[in-house]
Amino acid sequence: MSVSVEPTSAQTPAGDSGQTSAAAHAGGGATAGGEALRPHAEHAFAVELAALAAQDDRPRPVRWRMSPWAVATYLLGGTLPDGTVITPKYVGPRRIVEVAVTTLATDRALLLLGVPGTAKTWVSEHLAAAVSGDSTLLVQGTAGTPEEAIRYGWNYAQLLAHGPSRDALVPSPVMRAMAEGMTARVEELTRVPADVQDSLITILSEKTLPIPELGQEVQAVRGFNLIATANDRDRGVNELSSALRRRFNTVVLPLPETAEAELDIVSRRVDQIGRSLDLPAVPEGIEEIRRVVTVFRELRDGITADGRTKLKSPSGTLSTAEAISVVTNGLALAAHFGDGVLRAGDVAAGILGAVVRDPAADRVIWQEYLEAVVREREGWKDFYRACREVSA
Repeated sequence: MSVSVEPTSAQTPAGDSGQTSAAAHAGGGATAGGEALRPHAEHAFAVELAALAAQDDRPRPVRWRMSPWAVATYLLGGTLPDGTVITPKYVGPRRIVEVAVTTLATDRALLLLGVPGTAKTWVSEHLAAAVSGDSTLLVQGTAGTPEEAIRYGWNYAQLLAHGPSRDALVPSPVMRAMAEGMTARVEELTRVPADVQDSLITILSEKTLPIPELGQEVQAVRGFNLIATANDRDRGVNELSSALRRRFNTVVLPLPETAEAELDIVSRRVDQIGRSLDLPAVPEGIEEIRRVVTVFRELRDGITADGRTKLKSPSGTLSTAEAISVVTNGLALAAHFGDGVLRAGDVAAGILGAVVRDPAADRVIWQEYLEAVVREREGWKDFYRACREVSA
């Protein structure tokens, strides 16, 4: 016996959730009223999603809002026949996005794997928004994530009053996605305890979620799939069992290949965040952003950009996401305590905080980098002085 799960308000298509500001087209839009600090992708980019769906004449998998081609275009950017510009959400190899999108059109779940800061969560959110129009069917993985978060829970007042019943059952985001043919997301899957991870095996292999208390089951309808993200760099990682890993098609998201690609990613994302916070425009501080990206890449790679000097790498990941955070904080300093222009002094403290995670070992590495590289680099004297000041 199967059981249906009624859609909640969180499953309402983006087009039915109210009007979206035209500013969302540029990535800085918000939901109706403009009050959301960080709108979901289906709201922030509603104009682009609607334009793509309207002009998409390619075959669509069952219950998909648009074709796989249109989903890839949404993530990678492009210009539609009517002149609508689709902004890139992911800057990286096209084939990676194509493989990820194609996986979701099959019966295989998708595992986005990569070191911290490679946009795994960002890509999973935008994939779900483009495919299902709803990125909120989310399970956040932690060391304390219970099995109920993936399967189902109970309304204990109803359970005590009337016993196990359909009304007492509280569906998880995964159960709701199965019943409605949507895309569910599990973030940081390797942080979830191993026994809880394995509750996904039956869901992904049999496309069924048994409810033994009711003698029922939820059978996934066409359109259902699951995106998980994971990394194996952080502490507290629980390796996936071979049985579970076989249920996924794994796509590895790499770090940006070139400094220019990383600069583009950081600039775009900081510009989006900055506009939502009324911060100064990015172009006026592009040289400082370039310095942040250069420092992060050199320390991360263990060698200077010209290949002449080998460096020690600090304990932190120095990811693109951390570079975005450093620059955004610098813009806020420039806006509220400076002249509105991003300068060396605005990013110096943020860089120090990102690099020096281990107060003993990392501080030595940072000081050596300052004296051997930054001090001698032409045009970086102001940056050197600012970093020395906050490092003192």
